[in-house]
Amino acid sequence: MLLIRFLFVTFSLMGIHFAQISVAQNSPEDYVNAHNKYRAEVGVRPVTWNETVAAYAQKYANSRVASCELEHSQGPYGENIAEGYGDLKGVDAVTMWASEKSNYDHASNSCVGGDDDESCLHYTQVVWQNTVHLGCGRAKCLNGWWFVTCNYDPVGNIVGQRPY
Repeated sequence: MLLIRFLFVTFSLMGIHFAQISVAQNSPEDYVNAHNKYRAEVGVRPVTWNETVAAYAQKYANSRVASCELEHSQGPYGENIAEGYGDLKGVDAVTMWASEKSNYDHASNSCVGGDDDESCLHYTQVVWQNTVHLGCGRAKCLNGWWFVTCNYDPVGNIVGQRPY
């Protein structure tokens, strides 16, 4: 069984179990395609891979290998992070973030139905209409888990604005 944990903006932890392991890979195209699938569903333009953003993401993922703790980088980009054991692929993390779609109410521009007021912010970052560049990184932690991060430029989840 694959276990994935991810961090909300408030830094609360949540565990999610998946019964099947994805066959997705970790190439830039895989990350871009996974994001653009969800972006197309709501009619926003696709993101493109950016080597500068990707280098930032990979450097941050590498810095997490000792502890593998879910902490945001506090950097200049929007960010989604996840950790998991087994064969966690980066695209598995994107799928998990996008699974928060059901917690987003476009009419009220708010998260609903989740455990807290931020139960959809991973999803809204994935589909944020003004984001044009994407970069992701993945590193295996010393405890055997995987740390995955995707960074978004420009940043999304701006209070008072709609993602699309």
